[in-house]
Amino acid sequence: MFINNKLFRLYQQRIQKCSKKVDYYEFFNLLTRPELMETVEELLPEYRERSYPPMETLSMFLAQALSEDSSCQKVVNDTAIQRMSVGLPCVSTATGAYCRARQRLPQVLVSRLVNRTAELINLKIPSEWRWQGRRVHLIDGTTVTMPDTMDNQAIYPQQSCQKPGLGFPICRLVGVICLASGAILNASIGPFNGKGADEQTLLRKMLSDFEKGDLILGDALFGTYFLLASLQARGVDAVFEQMGARKRVTDFRKGKRLGSHDHLVKLSKPKKKPDWMEQEYYENAPDTLIIRELKINNKILITTLLSPKNASKLELKALYKKRWQIEVDFRNIKTTMGMERLSCKTPEMNEKEIWVYFLAYNLIRLLMAQAAILADILPRQISFKHTLQLWLVWSQKNHFINEERSTKTLFILIAQRRIGNRTGRIEPRAVKRRPKPFPLLMKPRKEAKEEVKKNGHPKKIK
Repeated sequence: MFINNKLFRLYQQRIQKCSKKVDYYEFFNLLTRPELMETVEELLPEYRERSYPPMETLSMFLAQALSEDSSCQKVVNDTAIQRMSVGLPCVSTATGAYCRARQRLPQVLVSRLVNRTAELINLKIPSEWRWQGRRVHLIDGTTVTMPDTMDNQAIYPQQSCQKPGLGFPICRLVGVICLASGAILNASIGPFNGKGADEQTLLRKMLSDFEKGDLILGDALFGTYFLLASLQARGVDAVFEQMGARKRVTDFRKGKRLGSHDHLVKLSKPKKKPDWMEQEYYENAPDTLIIRELKINNKILITTLLSPKNASKLELKALYKKRWQIEVDFRNIKTTMGMERLSCKTPEMNEKEIWVYFLAYNLIRLLMAQAAILADILPRQISFKHTLQLWLVWSQKNHFINEERSTKTLFILIAQRRIGNRTGRIEPRAVKRRPKPFPLLMKPRKEAKEEVKKNGHPKKIK
């Protein structure tokens, strides 16, 4: 909701006061910091002088991710106009050179920049943004689709229930997002089906990113014995929802009672080794684990935070409610920014496109974090879409004489839009708007086109 004029004036005064104490360019200029430039220089390949050097190509790629029209033609046209406006030599508006430049761009460069921007943001966040001074990470999985090409289908096949030519290649992502800042710290990408395609397997590839003292929030898919054991061995705590199969055997009359529907219970190592696990790993896993189970609003949580003094039942209830933030974050990346349907013809370029979207998302989160520091609020209180819209306009029309003043104004406007109180919000998972009255494509497009040539278009559905 928008704050009224009186509150806005008071709020503006607070910004002016805070800006004297805080270097408000500190966050804004993170991309030019020596730490980040070292990463860029280290990973940039040797290249000859071209129309689109690597960093300019990356900037254009980011502009695509942040633009409503994410076509290559749009960003090439924009670049041609910008070069002409500053007196640089005119370049062709053909997209071939830019597309080849995107292919030459190292994927590891983009992914490392995502990691580094998140690290630099988290180094600057105030301690009061953390939960009991601890870093809290949200983990969850989601899916995105790709164009239906043979290359994409080979690596990321469509769902097995769909006939060839009727589905789209689909890939699974598991992301790690900081609860405090909303920045995406890392992600793992894999196929939707097949061995090693589940969310736990993808998460295990990123376990080395967690540090001792970190806390993880996740849904019921992650509450397994071996994952809990791996996290405890690293000194990392977790709060998960109880898996459905174990809910039926949970008995709060057993174990060490900590309170009403709150107890400690001992878990035994599964007798059967999972197919994905090596024998040595299975033998080295502990034979038993002590975890805490507690029931909150007909939902059973499990956690390695065993002391009710350090983490009360009410505190864990409030904390686990914030797990939903990662669902909102994925919606911002997929729906607001447009990553839900990728556009590249090969799996390598689609993976690169995913990381570019993540980098663009982190840059918006960077602005939100700086605005939150100046306004003395939390980044989660600021609207992501509002920030994205302001940045797009500001970056295109930033012709102010006083750049410092214009940047302050940008942060004031970003923090002006607050997210409403959504506690206990419930919405139906249904859409009101009806689809267009066309029949579904139930055969490969090539066959359908031949039928149209022969028999004409089918009648519309009434």
